[in-house]
Amino acid sequence: MEIQYVIINFLLLVGIVAILGKKIILSIFRPRRERIENELNEAELIEKTPLPEYKEVSLSAPENQPENSAILDAKKDAEHKIRQIQTFGARECHEVHRETIEKARKSLMGAMSVNVAKLCKTEPYFTAIRNEESALVDEILSQIKLTPGDMAYLKRHDVLYVTLTSAYKLDDSLVKKVDKATTELLNTVNGKTSLWVREDESLIGGLRLRIGDTVYDATIKEELYHFEKHLTKVPIEDTDAGAELLKEFKELAFEFAPKIYKYQLGRVMTISDGICWMDGLADIMYGEVVEFDCGERGMVLDIQQDRIGCVIFGEYEHIDSGSPVRRVGRIASVPVGEGLLGRIVDSVGNPIDGIGTIEFTERRPIECDAPAILDRAPVNSPLHTGIKAIDALVPIGKGQRELIIGDRQTGKSAIVIDTILNQKGKDTICIYVAIGQKETLISEIQETLEKYDAMKYTTIVAATASGSAASQYIAPFAGTAMAEYFMYAGKDVLIIYDDLSKHAVAYRELSLLLHRPSGREAYPGDIFYLHSRLLERSAHLSDELGGGSITAMPIIETLAGDISSYIPTNVISITDGQIFLDSELYNEGQRPAINVGLSVSRVGSAAQTKLMKQASSNLRTKLAQYRELEDFTQFGTDIDDETKATLDYGKRLMEALKQNRYHPVEDWKQALLLFAVSEGYSKSFEVHETEEFERGLYEYFENNCPDLTNELKSGRKMSNEVMEKVKAALTEYAKRS
Repeated sequence: MEIQYVIINFLLLVGIVAILGKKIILSIFRPRRERIENELNEAELIEKTPLPEYKEVSLSAPENQPENSAILDAKKDAEHKIRQIQTFGARECHEVHRETIEKARKSLMGAMSVNVAKLCKTEPYFTAIRNEESALVDEILSQIKLTPGDMAYLKRHDVLYVTLTSAYKLDDSLVKKVDKATTELLNTVNGKTSLWVREDESLIGGLRLRIGDTVYDATIKEELYHFEKHLTKVPIEDTDAGAELLKEFKELAFEFAPKIYKYQLGRVMTISDGICWMDGLADIMYGEVVEFDCGERGMVLDIQQDRIGCVIFGEYEHIDSGSPVRRVGRIASVPVGEGLLGRIVDSVGNPIDGIGTIEFTERRPIECDAPAILDRAPVNSPLHTGIKAIDALVPIGKGQRELIIGDRQTGKSAIVIDTILNQKGKDTICIYVAIGQKETLISEIQETLEKYDAMKYTTIVAATASGSAASQYIAPFAGTAMAEYFMYAGKDVLIIYDDLSKHAVAYRELSLLLHRPSGREAYPGDIFYLHSRLLERSAHLSDELGGGSITAMPIIETLAGDISSYIPTNVISITDGQIFLDSELYNEGQRPAINVGLSVSRVGSAAQTKLMKQASSNLRTKLAQYRELEDFTQFGTDIDDETKATLDYGKRLMEALKQNRYHPVEDWKQALLLFAVSEGYSKSFEVHETEEFERGLYEYFENNCPDLTNELKSGRKMSNEVMEKVKAALTEYAKRS
């Protein structure tokens, strides 16, 4: 009963701190809230107040011009004010709220630690805590055992160090009991023990036994540590949440019993440039998460005989040599689920968009095995990009890995963003992984996706250029883990890695800092394995596993169009095809600037509808012929009429394949346009009027040929009868135009 009174009094103290914290939060929020309310009231007033009517003013009345300009300026200011307040309400308010709550959490934990330490030194709490020491020793000794790491250490040193630490001096009988139990444990493997007994007031109460690297912790300090971890996971939406937390812990107090926490401890040897070398932690695995004394976390990336290499996710400046490091007990993982849709997260799954916490019930490791060959199904279902040049020439199937490659500023990101926009209403989840991109660019992409209502089925994983190399390294693996959750749930996913060139640079930096030997072009030798184990996780699962798929579109940046360098050739050999964007075509105004000769899809027509396959069957050959003739005739040689006709035909095809950004085209429309141009029905228009021809063609079929339109939308191959009807409709449209 005495220990329950200790906990109840402790929770009453928490309540006092929470109430004081509430007042602090209110004092912080009050001026901010009043300003927000004033601006919202002002916005409502502006919206309700009718603006002066704008009237055309002739140039002969200059005296009225200043008044007209003032009206326009007032209208612009009002619209800007409304947009600003709406944006503030959606984002900045959440960010300010979140920062304030985080400060309140830290203040609460700091006050609790100090006050609990003082409380435990007073009666009757001091005596109650000391009386539990014997029971805690018995419970700990019932759990101790040697780990594989301890066994390996004993083979080299014969002696295993045991440390018994308590907040106050322990009774000699308890020390002897611990010494006897640990000695008997070591005798079973012909080992010796060396017992060290210490006192540490920072533990507040209880005791801690460390055998080798393994710690059995039953201290109040450890309870506060876990309480703090719990507190950070509890969403606090308003200033009354402190009272709710107090109520929850009061209920738990009556069921309180001393807990034994088991974990492993190591020690920081050296730290620099985001890389930490540690000793101890002999049982740790590659890719496992560790936590430093300051709260930062990292991931094991190198295991040697006498030390362990770790990359740090966050800031490393406040990690000191010699400080303890704790084994968390799990492989690096990220939260997954529906709650991530519509959000921007960092490389470990934490929200960075300022609109609150993410609700999730499941985590997935960032690295896992790719589906086996027998678990896969053939890639035979198209993933429409909405881009005419891709869907017709280099089609992409669900479960395929199609590389986007080209120089800087050739429209690589534009292609993948348009592909995301085209997935609207197609029940396809999109994951966009930004690696080493500027924060402004990521913000622009988010605004574009929100503008076209595509953010609701998209997650952005952002490892910005200002972030660490470690975050850029794990970002694509984290995004793939999020995608796998949906794939194994039977859904189709599109994942974009923008771009893997920067990912390779980040891995090279980490590898060189970990003292791994550099290889070709200074990249470590396992860079090929790095990208292959990433991209092999994209697949089309068999029907027995749900039939889900991950379609990968990695991006690689080249220098001066050199696709034969190390990283491009690596990724080309891993993927199922590539789309090469030519800087010369881009400068000529061709959008997208796809080089037909260097672009290929190894899935081919299996990823096309029968209608598109019929319409684009000989398109690649005709375009290749046109490019060859164009290169030959640029020297000014005389050409015959047949060659002129071929060049005109090729120009019309190239013009028909041009496409503006953010305007994906449905598959049946693409097939109809290509069929019309290839059959010569656009000759009544000039080449530069092809866009007008295309726009009118779609409107004509939708308004005047509903039966034919429905037939084309089915994606079936055109029968002879349907083809004749389509030709007749095209002839009629050409006459009207």
